[in-house]
Amino acid sequence: MANEYDLSCEEGVVSPVSEDEICSDLDRVLAEEGVERPCLVSVSLVSDERIHELNLEWRGVDRPTDVVSLECERPDDPDLAPGEPCELGDIVLAPAYISRQAEGFGTTAADEFRLLLVHGCLHLLGYDHLEDAEAQVMEAREDELLALMPHDGAPRTHTLTRHRQGVDDQ
Repeated sequence: MANEYDLSCEEGVVSPVSEDEICSDLDRVLAEEGVERPCLVSVSLVSDERIHELNLEWRGVDRPTDVVSLECERPDDPDLAPGEPCELGDIVLAPAYISRQAEGFGTTAADEFRLLLVHGCLHLLGYDHLEDAEAQVMEAREDELLALMPHDGAPRTHTLTRHRQGVDDQ
C-alpha cells in the first residue's frame, strides 16, 4: 500500500510546485526517514488570512506564518496494527507568505515551498527546533533531503535558526 495524500487548495491560492511534485517530495521524505508503514497526510494550501487563524488557534501566535504542522499519529505507534496506515497529520502552507519570504532569503518561491514542505513533514515525524541542538539536527536533515529533490537554483543550505522559536515562531 502506498502513501496517500489529501491535497486541497483554497480558492485563489496558487502553488509554486505541482501536486505531483508535492506527493513525490513527501514520498521521498518518508522513504529517506525509513518510514515503511503507509502514511496518510493532508496538505492544504491556504491564504495568509487562513494560516493566521490557524496559527492563532493551534499555536497561540497572532500573525500569519509560512507553515503549520498538526501531528496525528506516529508511524512507530505500537497501537497501530501491522500494515495499518498511519494518519500522520496535516501540513498547512501559505504560498503567498512563502513567496514573499523567499525574496528575503534570496531564493525562489518554489524552492522555499519545498523547504517548508520538508520542514512540515519532519515536524510530523517528531523533529523540532526549539533548542539549538534540535535545530541543528532538523536543519541538517532538511538540507540532506532537499539535496535529493528538484530545485530551481543552486543547492544551498539555509541559515541556522531560520525556523527556530523567535525567528518565525514555527
